[in-house]
Amino acid sequence: MNLESCNSLREAILDGAQQFEQAQLGHTHGMPEAIDEAVYLALCALGLPHDLPAEDFDRSLSAEDKNKIAAFYAKRLQRIPASYITNRAWFAGLEFYVDERVLIPRSPFAELIGQRFSPWVDASRVHSILDLCTGSSCIAIACAKAFEQAQVTASDLSADALAVAQINRERHQLQSRLQLIESDLFDAIPAQRFDLIVSNPPYVSEQEMRELNAEFDHEPALGLAAGEQGLDIVLPLLQQAVDYLSDDGVLIVEVGYTWPVLQDALPSVPFMWLEFEYGGEGVFLLTAEQLRRHQADFANAQL
Repeated sequence: MNLESCNSLREAILDGAQQFEQAQLGHTHGMPEAIDEAVYLALCALGLPHDLPAEDFDRSLSAEDKNKIAAFYAKRLQRIPASYITNRAWFAGLEFYVDERVLIPRSPFAELIGQRFSPWVDASRVHSILDLCTGSSCIAIACAKAFEQAQVTASDLSADALAVAQINRERHQLQSRLQLIESDLFDAIPAQRFDLIVSNPPYVSEQEMRELNAEFDHEPALGLAAGEQGLDIVLPLLQQAVDYLSDDGVLIVEVGYTWPVLQDALPSVPFMWLEFEYGGEGVFLLTAEQLRRHQADFANAQL
């Protein structure tokens, strides 16, 4: 990509946004419009703050500045998501390192964590939290920040994802409160009872995987694909979670747009589908007592 004709930062951004629109890039990873991504990438390329005053966008660009911005824009035109280009993502007001070993954070869990899961959870009684399928560990770290008295365990099947989680654990100085475990769901989790179990597991069906836009090709399929109906992970999770919840514990799981499939597969289970002020769907809550009562339903679920 060539920005030689651009004399200012503003012109470079407008040129980049125009090219993003012409390329019909997918905006599904945090920024809704081409202009948003063009601004973000340009500021990151030059190491400028995101609250740059409006008048500073008319600053002139050196040849080196143009080359830096052009390099970022060229990668985006290859449909690499912006967060992978900058290795930066935000979740629940916190910054995280990300690369193509983990999904880019975009879960409505952020809103729930900001509310400390009120009114469904008594925050004063949460002393242990388990985050399954943690990826970058953004949910686990946000929970650790929200529940300062709690010990947090985070697990993932992917050793690559856990390497990224370790980077974020160190950046947020949570080595003493956040334990990372390589585990296929509960297989390697030590026997104990958690007051809160949260998870944003893979839940994309085979058909939906085929329909995702090209930006998703850069994300790890292991973090997305969950079999023909999208329930290959959540059903075993439901079957096993009861053995790891305290008597008054709560399980909260995101299944996104797969929620009607799960509800149809388990019509007698009283899923509480949580609502969000800032967008999002497909997050359910079940208590430990409800999990115990419906173990037979989970075992006999028909897909």
